[in-house]
Amino acid sequence: SRYSSENQPICPVLFVPPCEIVCSIGPLGYYNGSLAVTEAGAECLNWADFPDYVQQYPDRGLGDHNHCRNPEGGTTPWCFYRLASGTIGWANCDCNQGKSVPLRLVGGKESFEGRVEVYHDGKWGTVCDDQWDDRDAEVVCRQLGLSGNPKALSWAHYGQGSGPILLDEVECSGNELSLDQCKKSDWGQQNCDHIEDAGVSCDPFTEGTVRLAGGRSSSEGRVEVYYNGDWGTVCDDGWTDLGAQVVCRQLGDYTAGQGLILLDDVACVGTELSLLDCPHSNWGQHDCSHAEDVGVRCSPETTRVFSPAGPPVRLVDGESTKEGRVEVFVNGQWGSVCDDGWTDRDAAVVCRQLGFSGTAKARAMAYFGEGQGPIHLNNVECSGVEHTLGQCVRPDTGIHSCWHSGDAGVICDYVEEKVQDIRRTESGVCGMRLLHRRKKRIIGGNKALRGGWPWQVSLRLKGFHRDTRLLCGATLISSCWVVTAAHCFKRFGVDVRRYLLRVGDYHTGVKDEFERELPVERIVLHRNYWAGSNDNDIALVRMRGREGHCLYFNHHVLPVCLPDRREKSDINRQACIISGWGDTGKSYSRTLLQGVVPLLPQEDCEARYGQKFTNRMICAGNLSEDKRVDSCQGDSGGPLMCQRSNGRWIILGITSWGYGCGRKDSPGVYTKVSKYVPWIKKVTKLK
Repeated sequence: SRYSSENQPICPVLFVPPCEIVCSIGPLGYYNGSLAVTEAGAECLNWADFPDYVQQYPDRGLGDHNHCRNPEGGTTPWCFYRLASGTIGWANCDCNQGKSVPLRLVGGKESFEGRVEVYHDGKWGTVCDDQWDDRDAEVVCRQLGLSGNPKALSWAHYGQGSGPILLDEVECSGNELSLDQCKKSDWGQQNCDHIEDAGVSCDPFTEGTVRLAGGRSSSEGRVEVYYNGDWGTVCDDGWTDLGAQVVCRQLGDYTAGQGLILLDDVACVGTELSLLDCPHSNWGQHDCSHAEDVGVRCSPETTRVFSPAGPPVRLVDGESTKEGRVEVFVNGQWGSVCDDGWTDRDAAVVCRQLGFSGTAKARAMAYFGEGQGPIHLNNVECSGVEHTLGQCVRPDTGIHSCWHSGDAGVICDYVEEKVQDIRRTESGVCGMRLLHRRKKRIIGGNKALRGGWPWQVSLRLKGFHRDTRLLCGATLISSCWVVTAAHCFKRFGVDVRRYLLRVGDYHTGVKDEFERELPVERIVLHRNYWAGSNDNDIALVRMRGREGHCLYFNHHVLPVCLPDRREKSDINRQACIISGWGDTGKSYSRTLLQGVVPLLPQEDCEARYGQKFTNRMICAGNLSEDKRVDSCQGDSGGPLMCQRSNGRWIILGITSWGYGCGRKDSPGVYTKVSKYVPWIKKVTKLK
């Protein structure tokens, strides 16, 4: 839609439904429609459940409703939704959801075939067959919910239409979910006659189609093959496991059959894609009885068949449309891809299928989060020159022993960021998020953005084989020093040879471009800390370096600001942030997490924890039943950060202790950093 000077939608004449922005673009305004589902079909949550976000973006259409919105002025509306695990996430909304161009098939003998007609501007019309091929037919069949073998037909195969010719030059990649997503001419622009009306057949029964009958499940039974309008059995003369492999690959069934015996002397080598590709007798020629009908038993996952164009592909949960977890659409359901053998060559094919031409990078180990649906593909082996992921699929692709922790991802149009050292003092650069251009949608337990919290550090314990494991979180406060919790050294002591500090990390299992591990030179526990108490739970750790310089700052590695000794009230106390790789309820996260927590009044904390809570502590967290967020055991030593009115972030607390994780009426307790600023500056010699 476009807007008049009065900022009202201009609707076409005689168009009855009110017009609304489908996907607004920043300068055009903010989406104000009633769409309330994500692109994956999840129901949006009510904005009123996120008052902090509503306050952050006033007058942007947020309120007591669950409609998709784009309060930051981006091109695509989005919303918060609840994942299957119960946690809260956000996702873009499908602007075309429920708005696909209506289609119908006319003039065919069966419901799955006919002349393609589309509905536009109040009229049904035909499609010209210029450029019309099986990829276009595949999209038409998919949009109509018809499986089978899509076949494009030209030259008014199903008769000539009588209305307008509405579309021409349709060029689908085969990856689209509806015809209106394909490249095509403008509505009504064509140079065709009705003799060129396009048609499709979505015939589920093409010659050579195989099915299994009479088995105890859909993956075993008597083999039957479709030919010349009839189903018939296969004689077992010369039948071996190699033939069974081909049948299982093609689709996948047992007891004596009835009707025709169509094939005999089938001799497969095992690599064929269809039973018709194997040497066999002439159709119907045999010397068998139904007592010799062959049967097979297939693994259920091996009965998956892809069309020549391959299954549709999408990227999910990335920071832009050019990256994310790879998901494919098979049997009416989106599912992920296992990262076994996943390489940049596979990523290149995914990106090419999605229309990206730049450098492609593979990401493994659920780099973009774990999927919720089935795992459709495994052992994908692309050479890198294929046009679709379906062309890389091996016969045993569906068989896997994968978990969603191994979901594959890609980054398309990848540009390697050069490490540009920022040679400025700590005070000049502290608390600045230089990657703030990325939109910050922060919600309880959600994963952080790469480089979003550049002062986040992990304190790692060395193993026997040069490996390390996460021990605690920590926070960078200068080029050489980090601050963490003293109790992190309670078990393994203060021998510096046991530890490493990792900066610039995002995914603990993937080496990130800005990630560095540095040896520890010195560990200083606060003099008043003792292991039997939670008080004075603060420690300083120095990296090894020379002349007061241990590492250079860059956009992904920056220090946080220290608070004033008596911190003023110019911070947003209702939207402080905790971050770390802590306990997510089922395991430790591989990707950096973040959560929003409000600071709680001192008296509330004293009432909950009694004498264990001192004036050298603060507590924070949501106490309501549906918004419980606090730091967990793996986040010990990590930061509690708040933003000053000047935009800079300070470390207000260090994750210290609490009663469990995320429990009702048990907020997290943090060491109050402002009480220790003089000591920190004395030890580190910071000004």
